[in-house]
Amino acid sequence: MIGEMDADMVVGYFGGKSMLITGSTGFLGKVLVEKILRVQPDVKKLFLLVRAPDIESAKLRIQTEVTGREIFLVLKEKHGMGFDDFIEEKICPLAGDIMYENFGLDTANLRELSKDIDIIVNIAATTNFSERYDVAFDANVLGAKHVCAFARKCTKLKMLLHVSTAYVAGELEGLILEKPFLMGETLKEGTHLDIESELNLIRETRRELKANCSLEKAERRTMKELGLKRARQFGWPNTYVFTKAMGEMLLGHLRGELPVVILRPSIITSILKEPLPGWMEGVRTIDSVFLGYAKQALKFFLVDPNTIMDVVSLHPHIENFKRDTPLFLNTSLFRD
Repeated sequence: MIGEMDADMVVGYFGGKSMLITGSTGFLGKVLVEKILRVQPDVKKLFLLVRAPDIESAKLRIQTEVTGREIFLVLKEKHGMGFDDFIEEKICPLAGDIMYENFGLDTANLRELSKDIDIIVNIAATTNFSERYDVAFDANVLGAKHVCAFARKCTKLKMLLHVSTAYVAGELEGLILEKPFLMGETLKEGTHLDIESELNLIRETRRELKANCSLEKAERRTMKELGLKRARQFGWPNTYVFTKAMGEMLLGHLRGELPVVILRPSIITSILKEPLPGWMEGVRTIDSVFLGYAKQALKFFLVDPNTIMDVVSLHPHIENFKRDTPLFLNTSLFRD
């Protein structure tokens, strides 16, 4: 738990700095954006990369899916009539996608952006456990690669924070150390993972499906089954955690001297305290259990009383990592 003095230091650290945040339209992303703007109004600029065909569309997405949400009500009350001007000053929308090299940005914009960024927070991902293999690979593996490649171009970068998941550890039991994955490392003894071969397999499967004029439904089913098959072959239970593990491998392999932090949260639920206690968006992971109990639709729930459940309620703490920080993995950054 971070003390008051440490928290003040963290808040002060973000003053005058520019950040690139991916995945800001997601639950965790908008919580981070709101928190930084509320506690550190002197942050220089938040560049938010969102999937959109142009800047105007990107700006509209941010207005409707980020700053227009209930979580920003406290910030709106704080700034009153000046809220829109404050957002306009602090947030810069970028129309792009991490699945593309250079995020799909033109060379001029990329060059200017690389000069400004102090911190990168990569939250963008697909979290569907049984996602199509090609879709999950593009977002969770190639996305991590492209973020890392851009980070290496940033001349004054102080930290690249990549959000992964605790479940890259698969279904192992006992004490599991938070150590980085090496390239090719798997969870099943006697196997070796070649990420390039996985990409080629995806491309070949796509070509075969196209050549056979497969219907969209059949194509979706085939790609989902392929992801699960490949994940289980190497010891992971589903496509999501398998591709997140590969993303970590690429970051560790390609980072060079970059100060990289990999965050591995477990099950993320609603906000713990501020700005709106209990606020969440959508129904995710174990939320359906809580809702079922609240609505009295779930009378009982069978569990092993000796089981330990690790749940993270989002709490407004962000660590300050210095340039010489090694690859470090932490599951409790947001825990109270």
